[in-house]
Order: sequence, then structure tokens, then C-alpha cells
Amino acid sequence: MSYVFDTNAFSALFKSYYRKRFPSLWAEFDHLIATGEIVSTREVLRELEGYSNDELNNWCKNNGTVFSTPTAVEGAFVAKIYRVQHFQQNIERTKLLKGGNNADPFVIAKAASMAGSVVTLEKPKPNAVKVPNICIHFGISCMSLEEFMEAESWSF
Repeated sequence: MSYVFDTNAFSALFKSYYRKRFPSLWAEFDHLIATGEIVSTREVLRELEGYSNDELNNWCKNNGTVFSTPTAVEGAFVAKIYRVQHFQQNIERTKLLKGGNNADPFVIAKAASMAGSVVTLEKPKPNAVKVPNICIHFGISCMSLEEFMEAESWSF
């Protein structure tokens, strides 16, 4: 299975699971990174660059290949997402006015293009435009960080 990590999933890992305290978790995670089973997008990297976590920032610099540039297929899927009028609300007004990063549609498009699963901390809400809601609409697998660990049979 391939997993496409959202910004908040990376952030939660680096914020809550210190490498020195959870070495077996990080060994498993690093293995999935090395085998290409965990991937993400350039837009997630851009969002992570704004985080003030030195370990996360250093990891991103050393693992740049995880964050691929969107392909034409992924770009077309992003357009498909925004053809649904309700999902146009996913672009926050302040980001439209001031500029900013919006990785959500690119994470979803990456997962759709590779028949992978999105890993995010967002939860579906009725009538919302959250990542899980969009995934449900398009039939894309979406799971929490804990569900990802369960899918991999991790136990520490």
C-alpha cells in the first residue's frame, strides 16, 4: 500500500514521537520512506517549511525526494476537485487574497493517481470541505495516523 502524507500527519509525528523515545517507530517509518511507500507532494513541503521544528525541517531537507512535483494527471485531478462547487470552499479566502499554500487538493490528487491512501489528522464532518470529505466523494482511501499504524500492524 502507498500512503500520501498530509502536512498535519508529518507534523504530528515529529511533534509527538521523538526519535530518541520511539526508535522502533522511526525504524519502521524510515523503511517505508526508503521503499517509497510513504510519499507526499511539493505543496506539503512548502507548508512544512513554515513550521518551527528543527528536527522536521532537517528531515525535510534530507528527504526531499518524498515531496514530488505534481504531475499533469495530478493537476487534472485537482481541477476535477474544484469543478465541484462545494469543494471550492477548500481554498481559504485569506489564501486567495494574500497568497499561501494549500496542499490538500494535491495530496488527494497524488493518492488518486497512485491508488494510495491519504494519511491526515482531519476528520470528516457533515457538509465540510475537509480532506476526508473530498476523499469520500471521489472514493479515495483516507485514514488517520493511528489507522495508518494499524494498517501497517505497528505495535510499540
